[in-house]
Amino acid sequence: MNLDLTNKTALVCGASQGLGFATATELALMGANIIAASRNENNLQTAIKDLDTSKGQKHNYLVLDLSNPDEVKQKVSAFINEGNVIHILINNAGGPPSAPMIDTDVEELEKAFRTHVISSHILAQLVVPGMKAAGFGRIVNITSASVKQPINGLGISNAIRAAVANWAKTLANEISHFGITINNVLPGYTKTDRVDYLFSKQASTQNIDKEEVYKKMEATIPAGRLGEPSEFGAVVAFLCSPAAAYINGINLPVDGGRTGSL
Repeated sequence: MNLDLTNKTALVCGASQGLGFATATELALMGANIIAASRNENNLQTAIKDLDTSKGQKHNYLVLDLSNPDEVKQKVSAFINEGNVIHILINNAGGPPSAPMIDTDVEELEKAFRTHVISSHILAQLVVPGMKAAGFGRIVNITSASVKQPINGLGISNAIRAAVANWAKTLANEISHFGITINNVLPGYTKTDRVDYLFSKQASTQNIDKEEVYKKMEATIPAGRLGEPSEFGAVVAFLCSPAAAYINGINLPVDGGRTGSL
């Protein structure tokens, strides 16, 4: 099985922590050079020091705020214009605030659309020409299991993640004959700060201990536990490998079996 990503460069958004860092870690282990992106430069500097370099990989970072598409376009364009080719794009941004849809603020909805849809689109437009020229490209969007089964209380996320999934499927239909695949990976409950925040908020709302929320959620997962970030990162990294060249345009849950639909 060909999992070798030597001499490939991956731009990993949200790479300073959580699922983004787990993905960057696995891609580096497969030989990829990582361009880590997030808003926090200190966290990025720390993150890239922890990535594997045993195959001669060179890692760097870009400070990006995905809620500002103009900044994204300017900084990534400058990076590419220096002669760099991005073979792998991981679109990943922090989840929007949790709230019922009816209580959702319009400004928050607009911000989430900019962050998750507009910036992903801009990044794809910037990196696809290089992928075409290389005859190899992978775009993976880290979305949510809500793409298949909306989650109560996550109104913005439910709407925006579905928009990303449909954008990705449309793009896959248009450009895959250039050797580029576009897939969505849908995390379920995984041990990240985001999940801890959601469970803490639920505990506060219900006036119960956070540990009780964890136990209740674990009981809804056939695997009987939350996922490890490394398990999620390994799935994303596989989809970026040469071995996954014929997997395209899918929504893949990584959730221990929790999603109720096929």
